[in-house]
Amino acid sequence: VQFVESGGGWVQPGGSLELSCVASGFTFSDYEMAWYRQGPGKERELVTYISSTGDFTNYIASVKDRFTISRDNGQSTVHLRMRNLKPDDTAVYYCRRRWRDDAWGQGTQVTVSL
Repeated sequence: VQFVESGGGWVQPGGSLELSCVASGFTFSDYEMAWYRQGPGKERELVTYISSTGDFTNYIASVKDRFTISRDNGQSTVHLRMRNLKPDDTAVYYCRRRWRDDAWGQGTQVTVSL
């Protein structure tokens, strides 16, 4: 099982980024997928998840209405569109199957600052 995240970078407050994660080693369409993040000096937290079919999503309160998770089961890829980014969104972002103790990928760094 492997996850390769990409799309991070530096952006000013109020900016936008879109992250992607390509998964391999399992039947992607069978599993819920999630994005997690770990900010500097903080514990890793679940940010959002999406059902196996993409019909259901859920978000933590601090990103609701700013972040959008989506998936492409044909490409074994999950995306995270982020807009109106805030400095508190600065973190390394990871994807993983929800409810599974998979090894973490390398993550992708998102930095929001002036």
